[in-house]
Amino acid sequence: MIIKSLTVGPIMANSFILGCEQTTEAAVIDPGDETDRILFSLAESKLRVRYIINTHGHFDHVGGNKKLKDATHAELMIHALDTPMLKHLSATAANWGFSADDSSPPDQELKDNDTITFGTITLKVIHTPGHSPGGISLYTDGCVFVGDSLFQGSIGRSDFPGGDHETLISSIRNKLFVLGDDVRVFPGHGPETTIGQEKKYNPFVGLG
Repeated sequence: MIIKSLTVGPIMANSFILGCEQTTEAAVIDPGDETDRILFSLAESKLRVRYIINTHGHFDHVGGNKKLKDATHAELMIHALDTPMLKHLSATAANWGFSADDSSPPDQELKDNDTITFGTITLKVIHTPGHSPGGISLYTDGCVFVGDSLFQGSIGRSDFPGGDHETLISSIRNKLFVLGDDVRVFPGHGPETTIGQEKKYNPFVGLG
């Protein structure tokens, strides 16, 4: 499995490209901005995008949806509870002093335990609300892409509309920490970590 990480946009969100080496099919997780860089990285690895997957609906993670979908004709996926955010990206970004294109509507609304398959790769959808109502994590083969639920040494904010601190803590402890200590964690901002590292040392949710 090919995993490529790009830090994009003014809020430095992580966008991920997952590619199947055998078939060259790929998925892009959270194309927040700088779509040209994402497209260049895809072309560099000779990958064809089948799916665009949003871990949640905040503009710094989905601002490139429309341009990437227009360029690749890939299917766009997001949890149903975060779909409404896609219609208001430009206004939301403007409130923060940034700009973003409103997104194309999703081709598929995801739910807990759905699976997404491209090439030989299958992603399992884990509903991890708290940072946003429809926040999801995506698990495959010892790796989990967690959006803004969990970071190295920290957790996502829960003071945005639809966020809830206790729900976020529950999502992390009951949905992510059960995956196994060796599982690699790819967050929406900042460096990679592991489940074991966060269980032991994270000051917000660590179990010691």
